[in-house]
Amino acid sequence: MRLCFIADGTSTHTKRWVDYFAGRGHEVHLISSRFTEGYEGFDSRIQMHLLVKLVPELWRVSAYLSGALWLPQVRRLVREIRPDVLNAHYIGVPAYLAVASGFHPLVLTAWGSDILIDAKQNGIRRFLTGYSLKKADLITCDGENTREEMVRLGANVGKIRLIYHGVDTQKFNPNQREHRLKDELGLAISPTIISVRMLKPIYDVESLVKAMPVVIRRVPEAKLIIGGDGEQRDYLKNLARSLGVSSAIRFVGRIPHDELPKYIASADVYVSTSLSDGGIAVSTLEAMASGLPVVVTDCGDISKWITDGESGFIVPLKAPEAIAAKVGYLLESEERRAEFGRLAREVVENRADYEKEMLKVEKLYQELIDGGER
Repeated sequence: MRLCFIADGTSTHTKRWVDYFAGRGHEVHLISSRFTEGYEGFDSRIQMHLLVKLVPELWRVSAYLSGALWLPQVRRLVREIRPDVLNAHYIGVPAYLAVASGFHPLVLTAWGSDILIDAKQNGIRRFLTGYSLKKADLITCDGENTREEMVRLGANVGKIRLIYHGVDTQKFNPNQREHRLKDELGLAISPTIISVRMLKPIYDVESLVKAMPVVIRRVPEAKLIIGGDGEQRDYLKNLARSLGVSSAIRFVGRIPHDELPKYIASADVYVSTSLSDGGIAVSTLEAMASGLPVVVTDCGDISKWITDGESGFIVPLKAPEAIAAKVGYLLESEERRAEFGRLAREVVENRADYEKEMLKVEKLYQELIDGGER
């Protein structure tokens, strides 16, 4: 197949999706307004097409107007590529451009926040999102909560398919644990918690930092690795300092995806404090695949993936005390952690294997080409 994608060229989600099809021998094109330097992480067979910002300063005024200026470029590229399927990732500017190109068969892939948060920001965004969803031949998403919201926005439920981003269970597994990494971070003998959500208000890493004084009173040697970056980094560092827990927290910044397996597997407990997720966060699935017990907030479809008290713990939103209680309970018993982690990995192996999920997408593309979904 000749496949064309419009998506963020700096996103790990984009890389994993398009790399799969390049690896399967399909002709893959990626249209984006930005890419990682040197196309780091992408399969070298993917053909990249950079959208040029004709009026760079306009982006600061209006993403809509700036995106509209890309439309002639997108139409020209799609005409030249002549793909069998056009797939836009994120129901925002990428989807709007794909719809405005007039090309079919058209697939739109929702990532969660685009539907659950962005579409509710204003009337224009809601209208454009709903209009785009109605124009798609096929829509994919990774959460039942996202699917339900898209139907409320006007999407045809019969055109929506649940496709999980999935996890490479060979890459994310308990055997990736590295004692040397903990030595480098000064955590050699410390029970270790890890969070890899971005440092933005929606992910509420603040609640995890606030939980640390209680965790340390219960498990004095406990340490926390905070991976990820964002506008709250300085605020969270200052918060940790004011709470007297700076020495117990390592802010390591954004962790490259290729290095994530060893970071996650080298920890003892994974925590996600997000206030909103489409389905379940990929990082949570990666931690589960790595054999870690997880403590996660009750949002998205989390209760459909985790059996509270068996394969992990589900805690209320913005509840540092609850987080501390569950994390402390897990850190106190290696046996409990091992059993929780074993059950968590089984869930991922059975329901969210990357290869199996992407094979489903490949079949859906072929059905579109053959006319089965149109």
